[in-house]
Amino acid sequence: MQSIDAEIMTVDTMLEDIYQHYGYDFRGYARASIERRIKLFLADSDYPSVLKVMPKLLNDGEFFAKFVSYLSVSVTEFFRDPEVYRVVREQVVPLLKTWSHIKIWHAGCATGEEVYSLAIVLKEEGLYDRTTIYATDISEDAITKAQQGIYNMATMRDDTLKYQRTGGKTSFSDYYHARYDAVAMSAALKERMVFSTHNLASDSSFGEIHLIFCRNVMIYFNQELKNRALGLFTESLVHGGFLCLGSKEDIRFSNVSHRYQVLADKEKIYRKLGVL
Repeated sequence: MQSIDAEIMTVDTMLEDIYQHYGYDFRGYARASIERRIKLFLADSDYPSVLKVMPKLLNDGEFFAKFVSYLSVSVTEFFRDPEVYRVVREQVVPLLKTWSHIKIWHAGCATGEEVYSLAIVLKEEGLYDRTTIYATDISEDAITKAQQGIYNMATMRDDTLKYQRTGGKTSFSDYYHARYDAVAMSAALKERMVFSTHNLASDSSFGEIHLIFCRNVMIYFNQELKNRALGLFTESLVHGGFLCLGSKEDIRFSNVSHRYQVLADKEKIYRKLGVL
């Protein structure tokens, strides 16, 4: 049995080898979280140790994609934290309307439920036709599911209640087609969406973005990676643009906190200040 020090060195080597081989950088993820996910992956894949699994990880692209799906966090739902979408509807959208075309980056979008949720709010507020949403995630599997926009019918009753709490103006069922035990999101919602993989640990920023959603992603990052991600967001946002984080995240104690003012403290929505 490996000593604790040896196990730590093995995981460090694993993450470094993955970065060098594939360009996926998990080295800045919170250590307890990533070790827990690696152990789960090993158990589900019937491998006894990191050392045993590494040759297959580095030589089997499909197997590696499965590994990435374990390390990326895909816990999401429609209208997660409905009060956030209500604030977006009531306080952010009126300010977004001052721009002729709106670009939104949904970073860490997982399987897409929150992307469609935001699109519905924008559509009801008359803004979606001049909006482009760039939805990104590190996991190709998650992005594929988000593009398909097919979800389990079982959650729709609870999701409808959350939609109503956002100030919804019609029926949530107007935005999807139900068949058997699944729903498919409306093709009209997909017209303004661009899906792609993106790694916050290693990839570059987007340009001229007016609103960034990155909710419940950075809770799995160490402080260095949090600062990198927030730096990307700050570079990407136009002056006066908006940043929306998760309920347990904020920009205090980060390298960019002085670049923002708080729009809604409880909902973790910030507005980028002008040139300082």
